[in-house]
Amino acid sequence: MNFIMRIIVTSIVAFGLSYILSGVHFNTFTSAIVLAIVLAILNAIVKPILIFITLPITVVTLGLFLFVINALIILLADSLIKDFWVDGFWWALLFSLLLSVVTSILYKEKTEEKE
Repeated sequence: MNFIMRIIVTSIVAFGLSYILSGVHFNTFTSAIVLAIVLAILNAIVKPILIFITLPITVVTLGLFLFVINALIILLADSLIKDFWVDGFWWALLFSLLLSVVTSILYKEKTEEKE
């Protein structure tokens, strides 16, 4: 149940960000749900591999290269989903940052309510 709630929250936030950011586009809300599922899969499988491969540059940049990896994951999702597109790397970087921040705040609020 927690996974389904995370997918729903992520899709709502992503769809909302597409109205704020002019470089991020969805055709339907269903594509936002698909994006949330694809991001969950990519973050579970591809992201750890990318982090391992780029570990030296991540250490040298004190972890800031992880932002680039997040943007690359968004661009990879862009290439996999036909009803979702991002206008470039910088839009993907901004979208990934805002998506991470907003969903983290919402998940934190949800866990504080349980306690």
